[in-house]
Amino acid sequence: MTESSFHTAFGSLDGYRKGEIEITTGDARHYVFSNVFEVASASAPYEKVVVGKNLEYVIEALRTEGQSAWFACAHDEFVILMDGEVRIDFIKLDTPPQSGTGTVDVGQHPAGRAMGHVVLRRGHQALLPAGCAYRFSAQRAGVALVQTTLGELSVQKWADICLH
Repeated sequence: MTESSFHTAFGSLDGYRKGEIEITTGDARHYVFSNVFEVASASAPYEKVVVGKNLEYVIEALRTEGQSAWFACAHDEFVILMDGEVRIDFIKLDTPPQSGTGTVDVGQHPAGRAMGHVVLRRGHQALLPAGCAYRFSAQRAGVALVQTTLGELSVQKWADICLH
């Protein structure tokens, strides 16, 4: 019996290596591959760069650095922090978005009731509930992934971020 040893290497904004993909079936032109740390390293803070897409659903990579605008969505969104530490403040909106898709900017001072905050570190996850505004704050640069739907703030840079 041979004992195998595996080492999991976690990437970060400060230390990642370009990945690779091995196509076992099909045509390589039907696949794309990108590295979320590389995408975030070349992004403006809180630019919502689409790194995955399935029908109307997307995964967006965000460079968490400084303070974001206040965002909201008509449906639940989900965030996972891949690197760094970020605080998310929440406001229950007096007038939440009722329709549309994706994240919207709700201004600098959205009207509503403060709901508190959460602090995420690498690997932590949080729900970004429908009808609530949220704002990210980070002391140093990090990386978050947000699951949402394609919307007006979603930035698609496929030719720039993907290996084909």
